[in-house]
Amino acid sequence: MGNELITENKLILGGVTVFAKTRVPVHTLWEYLTKGDSLEVFLDDFPTVSKNQALHVLQAAKKSLLHAHTIALQKQSFL
Repeated sequence: MGNELITENKLILGGVTVFAKTRVPVHTLWEYLTKGDSLEVFLDDFPTVSKNQALHVLQAAKKSLLHAHTIALQKQSFL
């Protein structure tokens, strides 16, 4: 699989961000989790997405949000 977790390609679903080597949009994972479905339900419905892929995407999103929050706090402290 390599290090690629997600990809965007205009030839795949018009450029929507998908899990690498699938046609499953990443936003579908967020939709499942937002409506209260578990990761396991998502993985059962989309067997082309590996658990490892989904967990790494969730971890990357968490890291990105925490980084953005830290930057916002730093900016606020300078005001």
